[in-house]
Amino acid sequence: MSSLIQALSVALDNRQPLLAELHQQGTDCYRLFHGSQEGASGLTIDRYGPQLLVQSFHTRLERDVLLELHAAVNARLGLDFLLVYNDRSQGNSRIDREDAVYKAEPAALEDLIGHEWGLNYRVRGRHAGQDPLLFLDLRNTRGWVKQHSKGKSVLNLFAYTCGVGLSAAAGGASEVCNLDFAEGNLAVGRENGALNPHLPGMSFIQSDYFPAIRQLAGLPVTQRRGHKLPDYVKLEQRQYDLVLLDPPAWAKSAFGTVDLLRDYQSLLKPALLTTAEDGVLICCNNLAKVSMDDWREQVLRCATKSGRPVRDWQVMPPAVDFPSMDNQPPLKTLILHL
Repeated sequence: MSSLIQALSVALDNRQPLLAELHQQGTDCYRLFHGSQEGASGLTIDRYGPQLLVQSFHTRLERDVLLELHAAVNARLGLDFLLVYNDRSQGNSRIDREDAVYKAEPAALEDLIGHEWGLNYRVRGRHAGQDPLLFLDLRNTRGWVKQHSKGKSVLNLFAYTCGVGLSAAAGGASEVCNLDFAEGNLAVGRENGALNPHLPGMSFIQSDYFPAIRQLAGLPVTQRRGHKLPDYVKLEQRQYDLVLLDPPAWAKSAFGTVDLLRDYQSLLKPALLTTAEDGVLICCNNLAKVSMDDWREQVLRCATKSGRPVRDWQVMPPAVDFPSMDNQPPLKTLILHL
């Protein structure tokens, strides 16, 4: 047995209690191997419903190794997964190769359905974006939102494919608004809504974060120096009972810069002002180099300075399919009660 297969076997052993729990709750989307913490840095193996998504970020997997991994997972879970392999170790390296194993079977690349917390999600093995359509490490937070959104108005910022919004709708939210800059992300969010026809409808706003959140917070819309202010969606000032702030690590537009390392406050302050009195703001930071302790203190200070001090807070860690040997996972999530 190769060292990689042995590491995978240990990882699958460690996940047996979790997988039993997830299957019972209606979830078949999860990480089976988190290579950076389990013996193969730069390699991840994820299940998305009927699909097995293998991704390498440092070195391309050779054909026989890939097939061996696929067979090992099939044998352990007792299923025959549709294999998709994305080599992301070089620029444009996810393009299909001449070998059929790298191309993936047509059935594996079709629009499929995965499940989480009993909800249906669109699954695509390859798509135009850089990441899978459902971020698996945010599963616990989506579950928390589902449990705590009944009767509440919910604003999902940097909504991506609207998983948090869908969870809120399933939890009985009175209103769900998903905001994202990319229409392609919101289009998948609409698909996810259509895949769950028993849920109430959600609303969608395609907008840059800064003009949208500043209008909602009652702040003036400003521009970066030397840049003409583009057109933007006009919104009325208002607050929501539950707000989710899950920004990317870095992005720049004419309205401002998203920079989780140097300026989280510019994202956080208007989100605080958009959260209702006695409301909840869930904020995330996915930078591995930022420690939870330092970031938490920064968040709490910003809340106090903004006139929205935090009454209580809790940490929402990722599930155990995203192990962290130093208890400092890259994704950090704080649930703030204002």
